[in-house]
Amino acid sequence: MSYYPNLVVDALRHVIHPEKAKDIVSLEMVEDDIRIEGKRISFSLLFDRATDPMIKPIRRAAVQAIKTHVGEDVEIEGNIYIKVKKRQLKETAKVLPEVKNIIAVASGKGGVGKSTITSNLAVALAQKGYKVGLLDADIYGPSMPKMFGTEDARPMLEKVNGQDKITPVEKYGVKMLSIGYFVNPDDALVWRGAMATGALKQLINDGLWGELDYLLLDLPPGTSDIHLTLVQTLAITGAVVVSTPQEVALADARKGISMFQGEQINVPVLGLVENMAWFTPAELPDNKYYIFGQDGCKRLAESMDVPLLGQIPIVQSIREGGDAGSPSALDVDSVIGRAFHELADAVVASVEKRNEELPATKIVEVTRK
Repeated sequence: MSYYPNLVVDALRHVIHPEKAKDIVSLEMVEDDIRIEGKRISFSLLFDRATDPMIKPIRRAAVQAIKTHVGEDVEIEGNIYIKVKKRQLKETAKVLPEVKNIIAVASGKGGVGKSTITSNLAVALAQKGYKVGLLDADIYGPSMPKMFGTEDARPMLEKVNGQDKITPVEKYGVKMLSIGYFVNPDDALVWRGAMATGALKQLINDGLWGELDYLLLDLPPGTSDIHLTLVQTLAITGAVVVSTPQEVALADARKGISMFQGEQINVPVLGLVENMAWFTPAELPDNKYYIFGQDGCKRLAESMDVPLLGQIPIVQSIREGGDAGSPSALDVDSVIGRAFHELADAVVASVEKRNEELPATKIVEVTRK
């Protein structure tokens, strides 16, 4: 039996959008890319955003409609692709126009090694030849000056078009700004939310970042005003969520992923990183001890349909490198160095995939009712 595109389109007229009460063809959700190769039929469905809750039920309904109205023996499962409609963005002045990709590194809770992952990811990307910046957005607990051994550094001011700009501190090929460079490291920051977010905006807007392939944002743990300020200030390309495989940490990581995927924020989640995945003692290199549980992040990634970007073991040298200001990713030939470089490769691949399939992120406009 021969199949024709019109037959497929007519079948899809039977699929009604549950919320809009119209068929998906009338709603112009069926992309003009129907391909028929023998019994195999493929096409794309268009949605307003990648996190639309109607994607799965409409895709299932489309499969059933094809089988019912075209033929039971049609090969359609797995051949319906999802695309996001290109939105008409308001013409606004882009913040940091010379920065290609802005990546938020977040965690649901503290103590999972988010800053360690961020610092090593930044170094690994720089060693691969990318232009990398790192903004320490953890205003109340800045740790990047320590992790890069730059506690004594003080960023210089430079006049640009009559305005004072802050020159980032640079080490290991990474440009960095942190509130830690401007305060006494022994003093506790006791700031109200408005003061903290104001300081963060100043680091973003007044930083002399120049051309960057990647700007990493080391976010505070949890969800807070800082997160909201960032998505309202910068068009974030995507988020990387860090967790340990422990159930308590996974519950908070799930909330973090949900925050970024929520309709109001709508920042693509590039993937999940499992830190402290296992412990291997130096004297028993073939042994793995799953102190915090096994493959917890792998299961969470599968359940939330996000990529697992990497699993980083507990290794004493990671802690020592962080304390000494010498990130483990610098040693490309070591086992842990290779792990961070593989993580960097996975992040680059996820960013490229996101940029191919989704429209450019826009700054979040949050309205209060």
